[in-house]
Amino acid sequence: MSEPTLNRIGDAIAQALDGRAFEPVIAAQTHGSEPADVDIAFISRDVTGLSTKHRVLEPLEAFYVSLRQSPKLAWVHVHSAGADRPIFGELKSRGVRVTTSTGANSQVVAQTALAGILALAREFPRLFDAQRSQTWAPLIGDRMPRDLAGQTAVIVGWGPIGRELGGYLRMLGLNVIAVRSAAAPTADSVETHAFEDLPRIAGRADWLVLACPLSDRTRGLVNARVLAVMAPHARLINVARGEVVAEADLIDALRANALAGAYLDVFEHEPLDAASPLWTLPNVIATPHSAGHSDGNEVRVDRIFLDFLRDWRQ
Repeated sequence: MSEPTLNRIGDAIAQALDGRAFEPVIAAQTHGSEPADVDIAFISRDVTGLSTKHRVLEPLEAFYVSLRQSPKLAWVHVHSAGADRPIFGELKSRGVRVTTSTGANSQVVAQTALAGILALAREFPRLFDAQRSQTWAPLIGDRMPRDLAGQTAVIVGWGPIGRELGGYLRMLGLNVIAVRSAAAPTADSVETHAFEDLPRIAGRADWLVLACPLSDRTRGLVNARVLAVMAPHARLINVARGEVVAEADLIDALRANALAGAYLDVFEHEPLDAASPLWTLPNVIATPHSAGHSDGNEVRVDRIFLDFLRDWRQ
């Protein structure tokens, strides 16, 4: 773990272990040393820092070295909801248990997705452009926004984020369709389809919202075939993983105005290349994988880790 994490929850770890002796290891201090022989590792947000799965920086690289050098490593807990970084597949192949903090930031991500929908629905990109050029350009005539009530949102992924967002959207009067791993009905009676059904139902979407894990079934799920059946007024929201979308196909659709716009928080390669058209397309809002960041996450992630730790002790 990191030193700030130890300072923050060291006493709580001792309580969770119920008197069982433990020796904390600060990962950065093990870099370049003999194998640490760590049993448990906790990758907190401060360890990940500005690293992405495509570009690993210190101190995360030192942490990864420690994990690879620990032959007795049995369990790794990570602050994120997903475990699609290459290191986790590597550890799982060794028999290491990897747990995530699913649900810790689901409300925050759902709120961010809602903000993206509202910003695009109310034509904020156009309004911001007008503000920067000091142009008075009211949303009237052919610029008139459509009412959200009565529109349809197809939410891909019906986990904590998708369900939370679905509740928000239904409060605003939208119809919600869920796309998930199985087409079986949900407990909340939402119309449900499997991932493979998306090309068939995407044409019904005013809003296609991605909130699913990255897997073999969801990688490249939104591609030219799906985009081709969507209405020109429809928009895409991606707070899942960048690889769920075939980015070149999306750029083509946006440039051709075959899709009205997109809010993208994640990308096929992160950081997003400075030369990417997604930075400058007028109908795109792009943010740097920050949809889930909030100052309350740390406490929620700590709580999840400590709950897992109590189970591990038993």
